[in-house]
Amino acid sequence: QPPAFGFLFDVDGVLVRGSQVVPAARQAFQRLADSRGRLRVPVVFLTNAGNCLRSAKARELSQALGLQVSPEQVILSHSPLRLFSQFHQKCMLVAGQGPVEENAQKLGFKHVVTIEALRKAYPLLDMVDQSRRPKELPPPTTGFPTVEGVILFGEPVRWETSLQLIIDILLSNGNPGAELQDIPYPHLPVLACNMDLLWMAEAKMPRFGHGTFLLCLESIYKKVTGRELKYEALIGKPSSVTYRYAEYLIKQQAEEQGWKSPIRRLYAVGDNPMSDIYGANLYNNYLKSAHQNQIQAGVKRSPQAASPQTEDHFELRKGSVDNSVESCKSILVCTGVYRRNADIPSNTEECMMETVFHGHRDFCFDPSLVEASYIVQDVNDAVQLAFKKENWS
Repeated sequence: QPPAFGFLFDVDGVLVRGSQVVPAARQAFQRLADSRGRLRVPVVFLTNAGNCLRSAKARELSQALGLQVSPEQVILSHSPLRLFSQFHQKCMLVAGQGPVEENAQKLGFKHVVTIEALRKAYPLLDMVDQSRRPKELPPPTTGFPTVEGVILFGEPVRWETSLQLIIDILLSNGNPGAELQDIPYPHLPVLACNMDLLWMAEAKMPRFGHGTFLLCLESIYKKVTGRELKYEALIGKPSSVTYRYAEYLIKQQAEEQGWKSPIRRLYAVGDNPMSDIYGANLYNNYLKSAHQNQIQAGVKRSPQAASPQTEDHFELRKGSVDNSVESCKSILVCTGVYRRNADIPSNTEECMMETVFHGHRDFCFDPSLVEASYIVQDVNDAVQLAFKKENWS
């Protein structure tokens, strides 16, 4: 019988740890595939990674899991940026590492400036590393375009350079060679992908993620200006627009396979309570809500949390996509950031008073949103659990 459910799999800490495949991942995908290696259930890989191309991540997953993964099954943190067409013609400064320029162009952005290009055009801006300071006074910069917005793809290398130059762009309204006049506010639009404070690689302890870089940027901007840094949009998990995009791809996949049953339930498998579980539960609340305008229930009402542009995009899609999905169940695994029992303090009362919130500043802390529907040991157990719930073998 055709499946009435689909899977959203996180990657780091669920399927891989750095370059190492989690052993349970191959077992899980042997269950999910038929004898010819084709998936029997629609699957989307939902990762907050963003410093690579979608096609490269698909190749990486194909190799790790031993079956063919197409780029259309992969959602990187920045994938929903293709919906933000109102910025596609503007001159955008892009920060991150890897193929950021190529990523931006593939997403529809026509005029892109990198941090490195900005640094070369204005060599007097990057002064922390004394070995990179110009030995002589460079001639005045001419012909460099005015920057009209900023895209933060992921954590960069040389944080001090990116932090300095992004702040310069925001304070100068896109003209960092000009003398500082009145500080513009609201500042230029900032689009940020991936809010993860921490992520799990091969090391025993979690590593800094892009959320840590954003925290630094927000702190510096507020200290310098006395005002809050505002985001035009925050995308990637746990943002609901990312899950809506995933739902759209799941349904598209089912349609292409000729599966006639409507997809009723999604199972989101992740290792990070603050991005994977929060995001899945937030989306589950959205699915349960009768009001379309409450897409960001549980998030502060602010332009950075819920972007009307994403609403417009999905309005257009309504004709081709039915609203069949009823729930998005969150499944937490113990092979990554989360460790079973490790996060339970001896004095629970004290913990309630001093909860450490690893989420982004613009997402309010709601304990119910970080509580998984199910906790299992690994991704193979997660797949077995979903099969059991669906009476599927």
